[in-house]
Amino acid sequence: MRICVYQGAATFLDVEGNLAQMERIAKAAAAQGAQLVLFPELFLCGYNLGSDAARVADSVDGQSTRRAADIARRHDIALLYGYAERAAPNLYNSAILIDNAGQTCANYRKVHLFGPDEKRIFAPGNDVVAVDLLGFRIGIMICYDIEFPEFARMTVLKGANLLAVPTALTPPYWEIPTTIVRARAYENQVFVAYADHIGTERDLTYIGLSGIVGPDGRDLARAGESDVTILTTDLDPARYEASRAANTYLVDRRPALYGSVASR
Repeated sequence: MRICVYQGAATFLDVEGNLAQMERIAKAAAAQGAQLVLFPELFLCGYNLGSDAARVADSVDGQSTRRAADIARRHDIALLYGYAERAAPNLYNSAILIDNAGQTCANYRKVHLFGPDEKRIFAPGNDVVAVDLLGFRIGIMICYDIEFPEFARMTVLKGANLLAVPTALTPPYWEIPTTIVRARAYENQVFVAYADHIGTERDLTYIGLSGIVGPDGRDLARAGESDVTILTTDLDPARYEASRAANTYLVDRRPALYGSVASR
């Protein structure tokens, strides 16, 4: 599978503008032969929403999803992007996966909400999501989720061999996109695709450093801190199989001893 990760700035609080941007990126990615393009967290509206969240939220089958599905069909490419989901009485920080035929494959609600602002605006999700697409089983996580090794491992145990992670990362968390994301790939022998914003929204500035990491923990593609870019690489299943043969963490686990890890 050829995958693209888009790193750039969403147009803050402008869903229509971001759908137009999504179409431009999808067209460019498809021209590179990509089959899936990953966008950042809350890409459709911007991340630093505050009291504006309800105004820019949409339902999972709402107008914005229908527009994105049209884009996917028109350019024959799957899309995975973040948006603010309205599901009364709650709002969720969600990511939706739409295949190249415009069908919704999965809708994931962020499980680990970060900081007081997210916890005030959004309700947490409660599901581990992994779905089959394009010869891979794609596990969807959002930003802070990837920083919990237990949660990444749960997703991999559902069969995921690619973790797709829209994110909105700010200082001082410089080690997350490199050290942590590489560790999650290596310890689980999976590909990880990680898409961050750049630029500034209100009082938040994003650090970029989006990347695609192989199952051996090595970068296949990496953006800088301020690049507007489409990272593109081929995910070779043989690389995944070779890593699992070399590093046998999953078969050597002793889960009967690990119960206390999940204790409060």
